[in-house]
Amino acid sequence: MTDDRFDVLGVGNAIVDMIASTEDDLLIRQGLQKGGMALIDEPRAESLSSFMTDAIRLSGGSAANTTVGVASFGARAAFIGKVKDDASGLAFAHDLAKAGVHFSTPAAKQGPSTARCLVFVTPDGERTMTTYLGACQLLGSEDIDPTLVERSAILYLEGYLWDPPAAKTAFVKAAKIAHAAGNRVALSLSDAFCVDRFRDEFLALTRDGHVDVLFANEHEIRSLYQTADFDTAIEAVQQSPLLAVVTRSERGCVVVTAERKHEVPAFPVPTVVDTTGAGDLFAAGFLTGLSWGLDEVACARLAAFAAAEVIQHYGARPQVSLRSLAQAAGLLS
Repeated sequence: MTDDRFDVLGVGNAIVDMIASTEDDLLIRQGLQKGGMALIDEPRAESLSSFMTDAIRLSGGSAANTTVGVASFGARAAFIGKVKDDASGLAFAHDLAKAGVHFSTPAAKQGPSTARCLVFVTPDGERTMTTYLGACQLLGSEDIDPTLVERSAILYLEGYLWDPPAAKTAFVKAAKIAHAAGNRVALSLSDAFCVDRFRDEFLALTRDGHVDVLFANEHEIRSLYQTADFDTAIEAVQQSPLLAVVTRSERGCVVVTAERKHEVPAFPVPTVVDTTGAGDLFAAGFLTGLSWGLDEVACARLAAFAAAEVIQHYGARPQVSLRSLAQAAGLLS
């Protein structure tokens, strides 16, 4: 590790995505919850893959996508995640390097293959994900580079990491190192079903000071606080010490602290092609602005801008320079 500092360090699942268009009836036949994310084993992954004709293969993983977005804005980004020393793992590492993201986590020599996420996109742009975690489950405390964490202004953790037991320990270790170095820790709740599984633990993370910034969509925040009413969930957030950013699709987002609340509109898009990665790129814009010292509303506008770009094409990563686009739009100098 050099003396270089990073704006954002993501820790999460290193996954190769397979994205394909499909019809709603396939989801029904295969027992898939539309818009959700389900963990599957390798045989199930092989079975579902057979329905993905003309699939697009792209490196993915929620926090990894976010770091690529951060780099696209011109900020310095790094990532910690586990792959196997196989063709998919090598492709994943290559894609991060090409995007300008620092990635040095040692690849596993044995055990399960590199993880993959099968993304089924219906005509309305909604994505349904099934994920085989594979080598992701091997991520442990030994993979957390203390120097890398110390030298990163913001540590960004994805909620999906809370599934593999070893990753929980890595998660908490990284957060403690970051706070000891005076850095901020951000958490994405990732998925409402993930919140359902680990609600008490996520609440403890926010209340015990492990997390400073929370990202969620409206379904996840309502699930976290077990209420059907959005305003009630927001009031619950305001009882915590968090800076929370809650997305509401085309209605934009709400930025919440104990003292204030800002509603920031979404950027209109002509056609929604694929919502995969919208939340990941939203986080990229917000974290980039936060690391550069922008105010909360400016951060949210960058976030909405990045999300709008990614939903206009297939794949969860930007296809053009977000920095150049943001400069042209007057959002960055």
